[in-house]
Amino acid sequence: MEQGGASKVMSQLRRGVLEYCVLALLRGGSRYGVELLRELGQLEVMITSEGTIYPLLSRLRRESLVETTWQESSSGPPRRYYELTPSGQLALDEFTTEWPRFHDAVQYFLSKNEAPQP
Repeated sequence: MEQGGASKVMSQLRRGVLEYCVLALLRGGSRYGVELLRELGQLEVMITSEGTIYPLLSRLRRESLVETTWQESSSGPPRRYYELTPSGQLALDEFTTEWPRFHDAVQYFLSKNEAPQP
C-alpha cells in the first residue's frame, strides 16, 4: 500500500477511537487541551491536531461526558481544563468492555484465509 493509503487507514482508525483515548487520559485527572495533545502525541499513531482535539472536546462537553473549569496559568492566559464526568466514565467503561470483542473480531477476519508464508 502506498504511503497515502496507509495514512488514510491510520486516520480512519484514529477517528474511531480518539474520543475514548481522551476519556481514558482524563480518567487520571483533569487536563487542558494542549496537554492532551502532548500525551496523545507520545505515540506516533495517535498524533492529532488542535483542529481535531478542540471540536472533539466541545462535543464531549455537549454530550456531558466531560465538564470544564477555567484555571489560572502561571505562563499565560487562563486554561480550560477538562474532567471526566460519571457519564464519561460509564462511556469509557462500556468501550473498555467492548474493545476486546471488537479487536478480536477484526483480528479474526484479518487472519482468516491468510496466504501461507513461503
